Amino acid sequence: MSDAPRYRFAPSPTGYFHVGGARTALYNWALALRTGGTFVLRIEDTDESRNSPEWTDGIIDALAWLGIDSGHPRFEGPYFQSHYAGAHVAAAMRLFEAGLAYWCDLTPEQVQERAKASGRPGYDGHSRDRGLEQAPGRVLRFRVPEGTTEVADLVRGRVEFANDTIEDFVLLRGNGTPIFLLANVVDDIEMRITHVVRAEEHLPNTPKQQMLWRALGHAPPAWAHVPVLVNEQRKKLSKRRDKVALEQYRADGILAPTMVNYLMTLGWAPGGDEEIVPWTRIVEEFRLEDVNHSPAFFDEKKLLAFNGDHIRMMTGAEFAAACAPWLESAPWSGGRIDAGLLARLVPLIQTRVARLSEVASMVDFFFLPSAPVDDDAWTKTMSSEFARDVLVEMESALGSCRWTLEEIKACLERFTEARGLKLGKTQAPVRVAITGRTVGPPLFDSIEILGRDESIRRLATAVARLG
Repeated sequence: MSDAPRYRFAPSPTGYFHVGGARTALYNWALALRTGGTFVLRIEDTDESRNSPEWTDGIIDALAWLGIDSGHPRFEGPYFQSHYAGAHVAAAMRLFEAGLAYWCDLTPEQVQERAKASGRPGYDGHSRDRGLEQAPGRVLRFRVPEGTTEVADLVRGRVEFANDTIEDFVLLRGNGTPIFLLANVVDDIEMRITHVVRAEEHLPNTPKQQMLWRALGHAPPAWAHVPVLVNEQRKKLSKRRDKVALEQYRADGILAPTMVNYLMTLGWAPGGDEEIVPWTRIVEEFRLEDVNHSPAFFDEKKLLAFNGDHIRMMTGAEFAAACAPWLESAPWSGGRIDAGLLARLVPLIQTRVARLSEVASMVDFFFLPSAPVDDDAWTKTMSSEFARDVLVEMESALGSCRWTLEEIKACLERFTEARGLKLGKTQAPVRVAITGRTVGPPLFDSIEILGRDESIRRLATAVARLG
């Protein structure tokens, strides 16, 4: 058997892919690549009431987007926990036969009543020495030993749990089905998992799982519980309250390298002062021992800043290719975009967007037959006779000037200087007439690309609208 480490990522297919799960998956993937180990994907799908095949497909697709490639030699799976139910039950029965588990006939209501009467929460071990046999409705409970359980955690150090605070926990429900805790351990043993790297919320379950590993005759894996992600109120990220779905950020135009880079820095940081670093360097430097155990703030503003930096690092061709899907899906595109025109626009917009979803609304006026009408922009900018004078002057000047960027700009500068004004004041009505908005790509470059005839037509249209 190979001594190479085996890491596992074991999500439940019960909804969109949480950014916290994505971070955990990346931690495991980076470790597998650096150590020459294996990344095992196991879908924990035993909760039939909440699972859905499309959620499973979504997990696999999201992992692939992050670069965790199912075709990579370090990738193994996906396995499905529901396929191993027989092994889970068999392991529980071995524990019973070894005297390490026992049957209990108390209902959950009776457990609560006894706890209330005794003043001590949880199950009180009522059936420990009653010698009950298996029967319908009876649960199988693990016999928690006396003493303490010490968990050696690669992130948090040594964590000690007093066993008398841990009740004899259920292994098999009254209907004979195994609980998640048992299934998780049995699967990890069968799949030869050597390292369990997961969120800190699972730490309270770890002493129980460690007991089961030893009771089933195996040394427990190396444990590592990484910090949870929190929002700006320092509350744990919640699906009900926060934007946590990886799919949302992907649809919003966050680049995959951005998300990978940002998530890896939540709880860990590469050496030096740089935060924007390539994946290859992350793999070389990432160590569990360097992960901070404090909660990590998932800052959307910082994520956007990361994304802007990554966008500016792309070549023009890479940026154009990345933008294409957003442009082709715009209602005005007809599913096709002039590649030559897009190549001319790239230098104008690549430094001005923080996410790819912003591109379509920034360049739509190049592809539309007329400038889009933004009523707020029109009211704000075109409400004076001055605006009309500027448009008339530019309409005339553009009709006779040489068609170069410098001369186009000089046309407006001459008008501006003659009146002792600032260029921004005279530029504003021209921008609204040409682009339909108060902000956007560089105005004079935009006019040059649109061409003389189209630019003059848009200026004339705006003058006519002003009456």
